[in-house]
Amino acid sequence: MIYYFTLPGLGNSDENHWQSHFEKILPNCRRIEQDNWDKPVREAWVDRVEEAVRGIDLSQVVFISHSLGGITLSHWVRTYHKKIKAALIVAPPCVENVSPEYGLESFLPVPKTKLPFSTLLVASSNDPWSSIDQSQKLAENWGSDFVNIGHAGHINSDSGLGMWSQGQRLLNDLLQPLDK
Repeated sequence: MIYYFTLPGLGNSDENHWQSHFEKILPNCRRIEQDNWDKPVREAWVDRVEEAVRGIDLSQVVFISHSLGGITLSHWVRTYHKKIKAALIVAPPCVENVSPEYGLESFLPVPKTKLPFSTLLVASSNDPWSSIDQSQKLAENWGSDFVNIGHAGHINSDSGLGMWSQGQRLLNDLLQPLDK
């Protein structure tokens, strides 16, 4: 049985966000909640990921991250040296270019080593938090397959994706070869 975990980014994901819709339609799916969504601290966010999966067969865990959630995932791997089934990583920001007012300095430097499981990084060509070139470079560093979905902003609630059927297909495409 697969255990799905959503990893939202800065500010959490509201009820109109595609992650919230995924949580309603995917079996065994739950959100990893953070104590402070607006003033993230890397160590606290990473530890919360570890707490959420403790005692679960990691070979059956799939992370579905958005924005800073993807960066958190990379730090979790670096900190805990764990391997999961797969991860869908959507719109990770280029933290190096984010204004200090957002308080993301604790997430620097972003790990650049290959993730030890199957990943798909999904990016938008007009994401204000990361250029398509920066996203593609991050995908290369992490060993992720890469998909540019065109003009979709930060691939969040403001993008108006709703249930985001394309994202559901991308998740299925990521997992299908692993289920054989």
